[in-house]
Amino acid sequence: MSSNPLNIKYWLALLLLAMLVIVFISLGRWQLQRADERRAIQAAIENGQQKSSLLLQNNTPESELLEWRAVTVTGLWQPQFSVLLNRNHSGKPGYWLATPLLLEPVANRRAVLVLRGWFGQRIAPDPLPEFPVSNELLTIQGQLVAHVPRVFELPSMTGKKQAQLPARLPLEHSGLPQVQNLALDELSQASGLAFMPIVVQETGQNNDGLLRDWEKPPVDFHKNMGYAMQWFGFALIALIALVFVGYKGMRRSKTRIDNE
Repeated sequence: MSSNPLNIKYWLALLLLAMLVIVFISLGRWQLQRADERRAIQAAIENGQQKSSLLLQNNTPESELLEWRAVTVTGLWQPQFSVLLNRNHSGKPGYWLATPLLLEPVANRRAVLVLRGWFGQRIAPDPLPEFPVSNELLTIQGQLVAHVPRVFELPSMTGKKQAQLPARLPLEHSGLPQVQNLALDELSQASGLAFMPIVVQETGQNNDGLLRDWEKPPVDFHKNMGYAMQWFGFALIALIALVFVGYKGMRRSKTRIDNE
């Protein structure tokens, strides 16, 4: 047994190199998948922006609700159901203000969630600023997104979200709920409103102190393609090393057999 040249170190080296080949190829394929996803996002953005501006109404068919399409919508603000989302802007902490807009006819309780903009975080115990809302029907401009953009959220020790939306809105005390992420179905249950399956990011300047320079998701798929080529290059190097080590091992084994 001790004369066997294919000892444990040799087999471990082959196993390690084979695992590296598999891992590097998997990482390369994952980067290609990410590139395809970013291509699809870029195509969706271009497709939506090329469409003419949409007049968003109660009876607008879902086939017209394309992401990144410019929209005009008329309705009545529902500030009692507003929610604050924790978001940074240019490295500064702050909030997005999300407020439902009740569509005409208001008796239908059909609404669309509007991301109105960002404002900087206040130092406690300073009260939150009051953003003006009209008690009459008004028209706003914006762009459509499929949902409220999400951020990574660490679960608490109990497994629940760190900041949950209250079960019922509005709150009994003054102030607005603060969350990391917001789902339309959760807000619908808390407010009793029926939301359209789309979200509006408000655009333009309304002199209300909110910033509206919305970021688009990254679409630089060329970077992912470059990373994929790097991983496939590492896989090729590991494969060459695997073949070399295997060949050297077989040559060494053959030499020992011939000398016996």
